[in-house]
Amino acid sequence: MGIDAATFEETYKIMSKRLAGIVPKDEIRPKAELAYEINRLKKERNALILGHNYMEPALFVSVPDMVGDSLQLARMALETDCDPIIFCGVRFMAESAKILNPQKTVLLPATRAGCSLAESISAEDVRKLRAKYPGLPVVNYINTYVDIKAEVDVCCTSANSVKVVQSYGNQPVIFTPDEYMAKNIGAETGRPVYVIPNDGDTSRWTDLKDLPADVIIGWRGRCEVHEAFSLADVQEVREQIPGVAILAHPECSPEVFEAADFGGSTSQMIKNVMESAAPHFFLLTECSMGDNIMAENPSKDILRMCSKTCTHMKEVTLEEVLRSLRENVQRIEIDEELRLRAKGSLDRMLQIS
Repeated sequence: MGIDAATFEETYKIMSKRLAGIVPKDEIRPKAELAYEINRLKKERNALILGHNYMEPALFVSVPDMVGDSLQLARMALETDCDPIIFCGVRFMAESAKILNPQKTVLLPATRAGCSLAESISAEDVRKLRAKYPGLPVVNYINTYVDIKAEVDVCCTSANSVKVVQSYGNQPVIFTPDEYMAKNIGAETGRPVYVIPNDGDTSRWTDLKDLPADVIIGWRGRCEVHEAFSLADVQEVREQIPGVAILAHPECSPEVFEAADFGGSTSQMIKNVMESAAPHFFLLTECSMGDNIMAENPSKDILRMCSKTCTHMKEVTLEEVLRSLRENVQRIEIDEELRLRAKGSLDRMLQIS
């Protein structure tokens, strides 16, 4: 993905072609200046830049060596010989790269780059779940911080969540922290879902003996972007645009996910768009992904709701990537004992996948 150009003008020419109709022409030249310097310095330092599908288009098409969803990038981080690793995504993603590559420098090109979903649960919450439901496996969505990963049995991504849950057979499982993803897994597998009323009062949590034998016990965490999509959004687009194919991320509410024509991870959504002959596509996820698809595939007509966007992802910019390369910031550091515990949950995920 990164542009291997000998001169700035070559970089500018390539970016102008890729971003035509996506980024205003006047904005491309200053962004190309940043991209050219990043790619030059990246090669000089033997750095690897990973880019999540939600990155803004000028960054996405110019500097990452590898792009994808969180599962793909976790694998890429594990396989690389490059050092440092620049992770263009939110903090929990950079933490995962560091968990898998403790000997390497992992840099997050943003001051914070948090996540509403990751912050919906604490390590103490997981310990309370274990105490209330002893012996049950805890499956944890990867969109969480390292201290959560250290408390659970296995992680999953939106791409492999059903497979990971099914790896435990039909026994009860705890699924944290995404409420909607738990419900969507339940709908796909035909299993009941009980969502914890996580108000701090564990006495209100239903005892396991009073729950179905194959229950999925969920947590009330949500992504602030995906929970904003409504069934009315889906219905209005269908009425206005005949033949539109609607794709939803599993972090969307069950009614939205069910109403879509296709549901899956960001990479699965991209694959579906590439293989479909539909005249129009409506993506129910972070809007930059639609821009990135069109930048690489101008013939695809992608509709998106850019009023509902991830401000945390937007903290990662070309300016911040260049600063990371120049100043080695923001370095991801993890206590070794915590890292080893968290690594176990990621290793089990990768083995299952």
